[in-house]
Amino acid sequence: MVQPITREGYDKLKKEIQHLENVVMPEIAEKIAEARAEGDLKENAEYHGQREEQGRIAAKIAQLKTRLADCRVVDKSDMPKGEVTFGSTVTIIDVDLDEEETYEFVGPGEENYDGPVMKILTTSPIATALMGKKVGDQVSIELPRTTMDVKIVKIVDHGE
Repeated sequence: MVQPITREGYDKLKKEIQHLENVVMPEIAEKIAEARAEGDLKENAEYHGQREEQGRIAAKIAQLKTRLADCRVVDKSDMPKGEVTFGSTVTIIDVDLDEEETYEFVGPGEENYDGPVMKILTTSPIATALMGKKVGDQVSIELPRTTMDVKIVKIVDHGE
C-alpha cells in the first residue's frame, strides 16, 4: 500500500539510511575486525556482540528502505480542504468519555506520539476511519481492544 509522505519526511528517512550504511555499519565492521584479531572467536563476546549488532542494523536498513519504497512524496497544500486527509490536524471528541484529542496525520518516519498533538500514521486505525470525513461527522473507530465513537469538531488544513 502506497503511503503519502512529505518531502521532509522522505529526506529524513533517506538521511537515516545513509547514516546507518555509511557511518554505523563501517564502525561495526571495524570493531568486528578488531575482535577477530584477538584470536579465538568461540569465546569472544565482543566479536559475537558486534556480529549481532551488525545483523540488527542490516535489518533496520532493510526495513527503512522498504518503508521508503512504499511511499509517495505529497505536497500537503495540494490536498483537499475541509476534510480529513494526509497532513490534516484533526480534533475529535470521544462521545462516550467526552474527552477531546487532537491528531495530525503523517507519513512514515514523521510519527511522534508525544506532545499535545500526536502525529500518527495515515495507516493507523484512527486515521483510516477519519479519512475523507468533515467537521460534525460522527465515526465509529475499530481499535484492537474496543470501538471508539467520536465526533470531528475541528479540522486544520495543511499549513493553516
